[in-house]
Amino acid sequence: MTRLTDHHPAAPRSRRDFLVALGGLGVLVGIAGVSARLNAQPGGPSRAKPTIGNEPQSKSSTVAPRAITVYKDPNCGCCKLWVAHMQKAGFVTTVNDTSDMATVKSAMGVPEALQSCHTARVGSYIIEGHVPADLIVKLLDEKPEGRGLAVPGMPSGSPGMEGGRAEHYAVMLFDKAGKSRVYASR
Repeated sequence: MTRLTDHHPAAPRSRRDFLVALGGLGVLVGIAGVSARLNAQPGGPSRAKPTIGNEPQSKSSTVAPRAITVYKDPNCGCCKLWVAHMQKAGFVTTVNDTSDMATVKSAMGVPEALQSCHTARVGSYIIEGHVPADLIVKLLDEKPEGRGLAVPGMPSGSPGMEGGRAEHYAVMLFDKAGKSRVYASR
């Protein structure tokens, strides 16, 4: 398997470019660490949104970034768009390009009837296909029994498949035995 950065045109081409990119990442990590320490201290910055009129004030919590590892074909454009969807939702992605997706799906126990173009692992769960990021967050928060979530096929309008006429589709929760049930409908 090769990593996305092995053949990605935006990958650093020299040691200097790599060190500059690494330095930028260090600055971001440092800023995030300082922000987390400030928010953890009594009297730290408030994250509550101001209210207008009689709207209730919402409380938000600081959530650590969630890591997800994605396996996809290096030539699949919709997979790249789904990875961008996940990044935009705050997930830290590791991408493994492989042309042998059948082996990946088999090793991870994805039922044949639920298969799509890419497969991912997040926490102890498997994510198959164009599952919306908010449902992955819900899965991680609720922790239902099951192996993972799947959006079978490649429905138009799902994350990474935008454009054209959107279809209604089901997001399936599947277990180790291959049984599934509707987890959400979109």
